[in-house]
Amino acid sequence: MDTPDLYKLYRDYIGCLNKQDWPNLGQYVDDDVHYNGQRIGLSGYREMLERDFREIPDLYFNIQLLISDPPYIASRLGFVCTPVGTFLGLAVNGKRVSFTENVFYQFRNGKIEQVWSVIDKAAIEAQLESPGAA
Repeated sequence: MDTPDLYKLYRDYIGCLNKQDWPNLGQYVDDDVHYNGQRIGLSGYREMLERDFREIPDLYFNIQLLISDPPYIASRLGFVCTPVGTFLGLAVNGKRVSFTENVFYQFRNGKIEQVWSVIDKAAIEAQLESPGAA
């Protein structure tokens, strides 16, 4: 798969997430997907995403940076959202926060088989400590 095709596939995947189109998630994610080194499978991946949307009803994945070196994609995703309770162990409780996620994907046969993700938790902590900042 070349870079333009991988870019399109990834953007379609992000569109699937933003629409919460769970029945079509398997078009993009391998049945045996691993997340941060752990095999969680497609069903575990879907459960993780569904939980994220329950905890953050206004969750929206915004691609800020996208780099491709097939079979890999590196993406910096930006979020501005309002988690309803605890998020990443932090009592956000409805405060609007902004943060980024740096995530790397490995594709095989046109599907995501590995995901490595790091969320900027420190950015959220700083906003919770500083009233009115987001």
